[in-house]
Amino acid sequence: MIGITKKFDLGDGREITIETGKLAKQADGSAVVKMGDTMLLATVCCKKEAVENTDFMPLQVEYQEKYAAVGRFPGGFFRRESRPSEYEILIARLVDRALRPLFPDDFHAETQVIVTLISGDKNNLPDALACLAASSALAVSNIPFLGPISEVRVGRVEGQFIVNPTVQEIENSDIDMIVAASMDNIMMVEGEMKEISEADMVAALNFAHEAIKIQCQAQLDLATMVEKANPKREYCHENNDEELRELVHKSTYDKVYAVAKSQTTKHERGDAFEAILKEFLETIPEEERETKKPLVKRYYHDVEYDAMRNMILNDRTRLDGRSLDQIRPIWIETNYLPSAHGSAVFTRGETQSLTTCTLGTKLDEQMIDGAVIEGTNRFMLHYNFPPFSVGEVKRIGSAGRREIGHGNLAHRALKPMIPFDSPDFPYSLRIVSDILESNGSSSMATVCAGTLALLDCGVKIKKPVSGIAMGLITDEKTGKYAILSDILGDEDHLGDMDFKVCGTKDGITACQMDIKINGLSSEIMAEALEQARKGRLYILDKINEAMPAAREDYKPFVPRIIQVIIPKEFIGAVIGTGGKVIQELQRETNTVISIEEKNGVGYVDVSAANLDDIQRAITRIKLLSTAPEVGEVYDGVVKGIQTFGAFIEFLPNTEGLLHVSEIAYARIENVADVLKEGDEIKVKLVAIDDKGKFKLSHRALLPKPEGWVEAPPRAPRRERDDRGERGTRGGNDRNRRPPRKF
Repeated sequence: MIGITKKFDLGDGREITIETGKLAKQADGSAVVKMGDTMLLATVCCKKEAVENTDFMPLQVEYQEKYAAVGRFPGGFFRRESRPSEYEILIARLVDRALRPLFPDDFHAETQVIVTLISGDKNNLPDALACLAASSALAVSNIPFLGPISEVRVGRVEGQFIVNPTVQEIENSDIDMIVAASMDNIMMVEGEMKEISEADMVAALNFAHEAIKIQCQAQLDLATMVEKANPKREYCHENNDEELRELVHKSTYDKVYAVAKSQTTKHERGDAFEAILKEFLETIPEEERETKKPLVKRYYHDVEYDAMRNMILNDRTRLDGRSLDQIRPIWIETNYLPSAHGSAVFTRGETQSLTTCTLGTKLDEQMIDGAVIEGTNRFMLHYNFPPFSVGEVKRIGSAGRREIGHGNLAHRALKPMIPFDSPDFPYSLRIVSDILESNGSSSMATVCAGTLALLDCGVKIKKPVSGIAMGLITDEKTGKYAILSDILGDEDHLGDMDFKVCGTKDGITACQMDIKINGLSSEIMAEALEQARKGRLYILDKINEAMPAAREDYKPFVPRIIQVIIPKEFIGAVIGTGGKVIQELQRETNTVISIEEKNGVGYVDVSAANLDDIQRAITRIKLLSTAPEVGEVYDGVVKGIQTFGAFIEFLPNTEGLLHVSEIAYARIENVADVLKEGDEIKVKLVAIDDKGKFKLSHRALLPKPEGWVEAPPRAPRRERDDRGERGTRGGNDRNRRPPRKF
């Protein structure tokens, strides 16, 4: 089995190649996926046996980019790849969320999937190919897997859907969404949109699924080629006691059902469930208790799962007593933190976010130095989930994958509504959401609190944004289903779907969906989206009641920034040699100035604590970036005195001659009698000679004395002819000798 290859077409002439059997052959499975010059190596390794009493799938998914793949050196002191970037973590999450539901329920051996970018180009982004590579490695391995699956990116340019659009196409697209699916079902969705409708969302998902089916079939074909070499392994990771299972169900189901209907709080409900488990364990003989405890816990979890789902399906009511589409009570307070640029507390039920908004200058932008993606980022959104938010004691470390993923979703939801395209908003922006309580939908609380903090800060966002998390409970036997609005943590854990939808009153701006079951019809999807739209509008009404519009002006301590545009050729003049001019300007005006060349012009951001300092700096910048014009009047400074006149700096680093005859109408014998160095004087630029020298006049700005008559202009001098003799005017004629006669 050396170098087995499968090729297929995306349908637009672009070809994808899957290859196995050439690289990383000691892994349980490996595959290389290539599209254009982008190549990903995926490997999967799995331990032979599961750890005893493990009742979950210990899956680890990693994505890593090699800088050599794009011919670059890594940044930093050590010049080598280090901890994963947020971009790498987000791609790993996309692959993990798609793969995890497709391992058998009773398979618990520790499994690791590693996807590595080994070659990259600027047009074909690797994130849309990572899941295809991972699934291909699993497909050709001996590891039990209920796939294959794949992911595609969906874009829409000028009304036409595109599979795996290029970077340039993404910039012009109103949809940027990654969809994962098996041959039969959509498994995961995440992306951002520009206020698309629910119908467009369903159409995009259906379009993506058709493209994914082609990729799944290619993996099935590839697996067939290597099936004899890699038969799926046999395993036994669970030893069950069916009598004990039945006993646990019979003894606890009715009690759990009653607690589920009791409409208690999260902690009260959890304590009640724990008490039922403890009561049952005490009925087991003490000598058998520790041995059977792991099995009892597993079976009791199944009882909780069945009881709560059946209660919702049969009684059409929720764990907290709400109807299926009812939103939990909401209370809001803005300007809660007096020293923050903008702040808001958003509480919905037992979920609470304290969110701040901070404005900064261009110097506060985030530098992005990825292997594929480079540049700067003006908008950062950070989501924090401290352990006290769920009443737990845990070590506090750096942001985990969950925090990065939730923050990214809120970032995508809010970004289209922030006026970064307006010259009136030259700020960098950071939003921080600290979750103080959590019982479901904390990322959606971050979106709502983020909108309120922006408004409290005074940011003129285009439209308010809200978010809602939708759930789904289904029963395959009866065909019953229940779509839940604003789900609780337990409803997320025990349900079949977690579908987060964010948007404005006019459309969807971001979404994230994970499905845990096989099969979700378009009809149920459309119904869930419509129910989400109604819930989103309800929350938007609450936001508008609390903060109908943004503050008229920023708070007094917010840094003020004004942006001016100057011609490209004057950028150097504003900066000066070695930055001397701009540094002096910042020091003298108490400002921070940054310059960026973009689209053939210079964008100059001037920030300071007050507008007077900014205006002083802008005035000088405009002078530095102004070309002298004949007829214009300038405020000049005397730089030098000569017998024939004075040299005047009328623009920064630009001097002209003020001749003695142009100082005043009266005759001046000595220039030093009327001017000295450092004097300020208004002058008019009257001419620029053919050598580029500037001729100035102060006399032209003075009233003419009564009876004053301008002297006629002196006739121009004639140039010498080819023989070096002067022309024929005036006295020169008398000096010419007539030709001699012979």
